[in-house]
Amino acid sequence: MLAVVELLAAASAADGEAPPFSDQTLVDVRAGRAHVVGDERGVAVVRDGELELVVAREARGRGIGSALVAQVLASGAGAPRLAWAHGDHPAARALARRHGWTAVRTLLQLRAPIADDPVDPRVPTGWTLEAFRAGDPEDESAWLALNAAAFAHHPEQGRMTLDDLRAREAEPWFSGDDLLLLRDDAGELVGSCWLKVEGDLGEFYAVAVRPDQQGRGIGGVLMRAGASRLTGRGLSAAALYVEGDNEPALALYRRSGFAQHAVDVQYAAGPGR
Repeated sequence: MLAVVELLAAASAADGEAPPFSDQTLVDVRAGRAHVVGDERGVAVVRDGELELVVAREARGRGIGSALVAQVLASGAGAPRLAWAHGDHPAARALARRHGWTAVRTLLQLRAPIADDPVDPRVPTGWTLEAFRAGDPEDESAWLALNAAAFAHHPEQGRMTLDDLRAREAEPWFSGDDLLLLRDDAGELVGSCWLKVEGDLGEFYAVAVRPDQQGRGIGGVLMRAGASRLTGRGLSAAALYVEGDNEPALALYRRSGFAQHAVDVQYAAGPGR
């Protein structure tokens, strides 16, 4: 079943659609922490009460999405509290209406052109930018603490564990050189810019600023450092995801040249479900 999940995820992404499963979902499927139903026509995954599903392009319009939801509900895994519609497709909206689910969260995918020449990140005097050392306990511990603090109120990113981080370090796309660490003149980690380069897309995977340093222009330093790192690599565009109601982050990203490309919507199950 793992092979089917990853095959459908890769096929959907290759079709130019939003990936149907988050990276954390794929990590949990591989680790056996998720409930999976379906076959090569379509797959539904439930983890931590969240549902994600995909139907193969050639099998759409046949009621397979509804059948997968019914199979999940009858499986004994428990009714999901939340469901993601990556790409906000009309079929997903119709499925949500049919089950009485309500949209509660919007995640925007933004994209921007990549500059032809490297960008000066304008690192403050005495501060340093360096690459993350994969597998190094000191860098891993420091980065996890920064990430947890920066994303304390984020329902997914702020919960990343050492096992989750190491699972990503093992991914083919991971490079320590694409996880930039910003340290102040005392050597303390104050921010990071994590890039995920896969295919012809360079994603700003996570941009973190230590809470006590926010509002000082550090986000801009990290964005410029990431943009510089993406130049000259033959990529078609830069991408990132941001909460639809995160106005400070949206303002930063728009100043950096990003515009809306796609929308993911999270639905909540109605009362009694």
